[in-house]
Amino acid sequence: MTAWKNDQVSEAETAEIIRLAREALKCDGDFVELGCYKGDTSLMLAEVISGSDKKLWIYDSFEGLPVKSEQDYSEIGKDFKEGELYASKREVKERFLRAGMKVPVIKKAWFSDLTEADLPEKIAFAFIDGDFYESIRDSLKLVGPWMVPSGLILVHDYANEALPGVEKAVDEWNRNKNYKIKRFESLAIIKTN
Repeated sequence: MTAWKNDQVSEAETAEIIRLAREALKCDGDFVELGCYKGDTSLMLAEVISGSDKKLWIYDSFEGLPVKSEQDYSEIGKDFKEGELYASKREVKERFLRAGMKVPVIKKAWFSDLTEADLPEKIAFAFIDGDFYESIRDSLKLVGPWMVPSGLILVHDYANEALPGVEKAVDEWNRNKNYKIKRFESLAIIKTN
C-alpha cells in the first residue's frame, strides 16, 4: 500500500481511515466521499478498493467552501471563509490519471443539490468532509438511507472545536437513530445497524 500524505487529515487518522475502509470491503455496496478537495483521501480509498468489485463515487462543489451558517462560528482556530479550500474537478481527475488509477465517478455539485439518483444503490463506506454544519447535515441525509447493514460512515472534523457545526450536524442526524459514535482524533466513526 502507498504511504499516503494528506494535507487535511492527520497521519493517525489516515491510517484509521484505511483500516476501516478495508473492514468495509466485507460489506455489500460502493464507497462514497463527500468533500474530496484535492483528492488525497479519494486516491487512498481507490487504492483500498482496487481489485474488488466496488466503485468509488466522489462529490464536491469544486467551488471551495460554502457560506457559513450561524452554527459554524467559533472563537478558536482558523476562520475558514467562503471559497477557501478550492480545487477543480480537472485537478482531481488528473491526479488519478498521473497515479495510474481508475478515475472514479466524480460529481460536481453542492451537497444540497444532490439527489438519490446521484448515489450508488448501496453504500458500504462513506467518508464525509464538508467542514460546515449544512454540508455535513446534507451529506448525512443523503447517504444515510443507502447505507448497508454494518456499513461505515466517517465524518472528519467531528471533534474539531474550530468547526463546531460538524458535531452539531452529526449529533442532530443521529438523535433518532442512536448509532454509537466512536471518536478517533477528529473523526466520528459510525457503524450502521
